[in-house]
Amino acid sequence: MVAKDGSLVHGGPVADLSAAAARAEWTALAAAVARANRAYHTEDAPEISDADYDALKRRLARIEARFPELAAEGSPTAEVGAAPSETFAKVRHAVRMLSLENAFETDEIRDFDDRIRKYLNLGPDAPLAYTAEPKIDGLSLSLRYEGGRLVQAATRGDGETGENVTANARTIADIPQTIAGAPQVLEVRGEVYMSHDDFARLNERQETAGDKTFANPRNAAAGSLRQLDAAITAARPLRFFAYAWGELSAPLAETQMGAVERLSALGFQTNPATRICDGPAALVAAYREIEDGRALLGYDIDGVVYKVNDLALQARLGFRSTTPRWAIAHKFPAELAWTRLEAIDIQVGRTGALSPVARLLPVTVGGVVVSNATLHNEDYIAGRDARGNPIRDGKDIRPGDWVQVYRAGDVIPKVADVDLARRPADAVPYVFPTVCPECGSDAVREEGDSVRRCTGGLICPAQAVEKLKHFVSRGAFDIEGLGAKQIEMFFADAALPIREPADIFTLRTRDEAGLTRLKNREGFGEKSAANLFAAIEDRRSIPLARLIFALGIRHVGEVAARDLARHYAGWDALVASVDLARPAALAHRAADAAEARERRAAADEGRRARIGEARAAAIAAAAVPPASMAAWADLVETDGIGPVLALSLSDALANPQERSGIDRLTAHLTVLPPEAQVAQSPVAGKTVVFTGTLEKMTRAEAKARAEALGAKVAGSVSARTDLVVAGPGAGSKAKDAERLGVEIIDEDAWLRLIGG
Repeated sequence: MVAKDGSLVHGGPVADLSAAAARAEWTALAAAVARANRAYHTEDAPEISDADYDALKRRLARIEARFPELAAEGSPTAEVGAAPSETFAKVRHAVRMLSLENAFETDEIRDFDDRIRKYLNLGPDAPLAYTAEPKIDGLSLSLRYEGGRLVQAATRGDGETGENVTANARTIADIPQTIAGAPQVLEVRGEVYMSHDDFARLNERQETAGDKTFANPRNAAAGSLRQLDAAITAARPLRFFAYAWGELSAPLAETQMGAVERLSALGFQTNPATRICDGPAALVAAYREIEDGRALLGYDIDGVVYKVNDLALQARLGFRSTTPRWAIAHKFPAELAWTRLEAIDIQVGRTGALSPVARLLPVTVGGVVVSNATLHNEDYIAGRDARGNPIRDGKDIRPGDWVQVYRAGDVIPKVADVDLARRPADAVPYVFPTVCPECGSDAVREEGDSVRRCTGGLICPAQAVEKLKHFVSRGAFDIEGLGAKQIEMFFADAALPIREPADIFTLRTRDEAGLTRLKNREGFGEKSAANLFAAIEDRRSIPLARLIFALGIRHVGEVAARDLARHYAGWDALVASVDLARPAALAHRAADAAEARERRAAADEGRRARIGEARAAAIAAAAVPPASMAAWADLVETDGIGPVLALSLSDALANPQERSGIDRLTAHLTVLPPEAQVAQSPVAGKTVVFTGTLEKMTRAEAKARAEALGAKVAGSVSARTDLVVAGPGAGSKAKDAERLGVEIIDEDAWLRLIGG
């Protein structure tokens, strides 16, 4: 126990304590822990040793185990740390915190293994070990240690920037404040969670105090970690599992399992269910075993994560834009519930897509109250797929039906099935609208498209508002102070409207000339208005990739925008090339239509479809100029683009109303060219083509390494190609390179050029 002077005195056996004596000692120990926490975390001047501090906490734990009513009042061992500022500061991760690719079926795990082997050029019998670990349903957290001391804790955020929750993280008992024997810089990553028992006790305390209870342990953990008052976090029973790392000054180990074991040796809680598996069959077996014991774990998991065990292979595999290639999350089957479909509403998106939404009698699915679910498209409602084949045994979905709803993780809830036995007698089939519910324009469905779309374009308010929201989103212009809420306000404003992107950049001029000033409106004062205008001015210079993505063109996401930016290097060059390619784009669309007609005719006549002939005839009939065909070929052969995206881009720039809006926008901007990824690389800025068989690495790895060095990888040889890497079996591309005088080297020379 603790003496009156604050010195530590060992108490007798906990088993001998009476309830009154236990409470008295618990109170004294609580005061000592609070004093030690203030000295250590706030004043940076520890008064007792780590061993004595740990002894205090162990004694408290033993007392609380025998007298749980004391713990139910809030364990004082967690009441440490200083309150953060009014809002969390932002932390930019030195190494991005990415999400994981998800899998739900066993076949997807075999596909994952096949993709890994193909990328690494490993045969089916080559040894390839993985780790399998439970996927904790909590909140991701990154802990940065420097010189063995915890200096920063941050949430994942958007993967690049998270919230600084250092003061709150210091209150979690599973997170050590100091570690011995660690690299100078060590970022430990893992999951903050809450056990089932702790969650139940927390909700009991909340209810007794008249406070709001939590829906599930994950929400309770996330809400507790993000408190502005660290004392509130300290009173919440949070736990932490470590399973990964970010920036390191020295490697932890050579394998994933070895690194996890090293984290455990450093004092972090790691999941004991993590194991090594040799191949997809062993992974699935581990999945089944973990799933079978799921209810006995005492905390929520929503799947099993598989990772390539060899860290050198992880480094070779690298990352996609948002996920690592070397890991996948095998999610458990979605939790199901039955409820009544009250109505089907239609929402219009920024691309004009009419999306049906199920309005449901609220029901709890997977710990979340669900009142809306997606119905995908009109075919799904009718009980068929895009090819006309039956789904759900052909059962359609009608308002009034009892439907089965499922929800997997954070995926949008979906309607899975219909109970025909409970269908009301007066239920009638749902008729999908053929006009836009927002603007009354025709809603058409093109050949081969599963979605019906409004043809109103910018005259459709739903599309205009959603396009503007996308325009100011994080990956696009990301204008501070101009989010979705402000866009809706300005769009409806008659005096100072924003109806198209260009209006954003005339806002200040119109404000200064107007009778009603922004600074006098609700939500804005003089300072906030000035800040918004400054933020807009700051975005008059914008990288090309951000501009392309911000336009909200169908199929053009962030990755494709970067590919286009790297390929064309400037806005004017992109527009000129796409304009030149327009006749060829229209010919390509005519060829698509001809192909669809030929397929239908062949099916009706019971013969083999002559696709090539039909497409060639349609293109020949279009009489496209050679320069246009060349521009089209250059566009569609740009790595990561292809004809579907190219046609969508061409349509957008060829639409007079949309093009004039884009032209008005770019008149206000300075568009910055993309930066070379590696300025000093011997291949930076060069266009490289790989052809033939590569023997030292796969094509995918060669492409990834070239791009990482700042090169642009093309699919065909042209006058703009700088280098062709030719392996055995190189064919027409090598001949084209010889004809054009493009340098050709073999794989060994390529490896010497890039440094192995």
